[in-house]
Amino acid sequence: MKPVSFDYCAPQTLDEALDALGKGGPSASILAGGQSLMPMLNMRVARPALLVDINRIGSLARLAPAPDCLSVGALVRHADLLANAEIRRGWPLLAEATSMIGHPAIRNRGTVCGSVAHADPAAEHPGVLLAMDATVVIASASRRRELPAREFFVAMLTTALERGEMIVELRYPRLPAGTGTGYVEVARRHGAFAIAGVAAALTMRDGVCQSARISVVGVNDTAFRAEAAEAALRAKNLGAAEGARAFAAAAREVAAVVNPIDDVHASSSYRRHLAGVLTQRALEKALARAGGN
Repeated sequence: MKPVSFDYCAPQTLDEALDALGKGGPSASILAGGQSLMPMLNMRVARPALLVDINRIGSLARLAPAPDCLSVGALVRHADLLANAEIRRGWPLLAEATSMIGHPAIRNRGTVCGSVAHADPAAEHPGVLLAMDATVVIASASRRRELPAREFFVAMLTTALERGEMIVELRYPRLPAGTGTGYVEVARRHGAFAIAGVAAALTMRDGVCQSARISVVGVNDTAFRAEAAEAALRAKNLGAAEGARAFAAAAREVAAVVNPIDDVHASSSYRRHLAGVLTQRALEKALARAGGN
């Protein structure tokens, strides 16, 4: 199929892009990597009256690791993260999850902010954004605001972005010393969307869990934080036997709160089972990387 007709503009600055987006109203769409948008256009699922191509705005390609925070601009590609050794060292959860996205052609073109804005419940980036308590920086022609990741995802393919707004930056805090992370997922084949996936981060001190973060993708309408499972791990000794019991309990907590659907890829019961199993595996990986057993 072919898209319906639309107007097109390619602004040279962010101000020009935001002005065009505001004037285009609810029927205007941003084109960055286009890995989700272009198929939707061709299938006429998306029917924008205006396409605002931001690829000529060099300032949006900013990728800036700093001592306390990583800044990812709206034109940073998945491949840019994987090519950066400092990001692989300082933000390993982000790098690990990004390596599971699609194939090289998709990672070379697709953008991190675009994936977050699209808000597919099975995508890797929303889960990492939540697990790292990252911040979404949003701009329009009239204002700029910062939103915690927990407040950004509203429903399937729906976010807190309002008319005339776009994501201009994501900010990922550097996790505390003593933190180990892990991302695991199951997909029908490498590069496909996850049937279920889990991102985990454990901050340890003397064998005791100081904080736990668990986010789950692919099983609900949006990626989500498993707060009950996190709370059950805090202040727990995670030695060999104790850790196994604690992780099994966390897995049960996650499986109890997910609400998956049946589709052609997997049954709801299988997705629920996967959510628990992958929670346990992600936590085991995170503990090992934090220096635990």
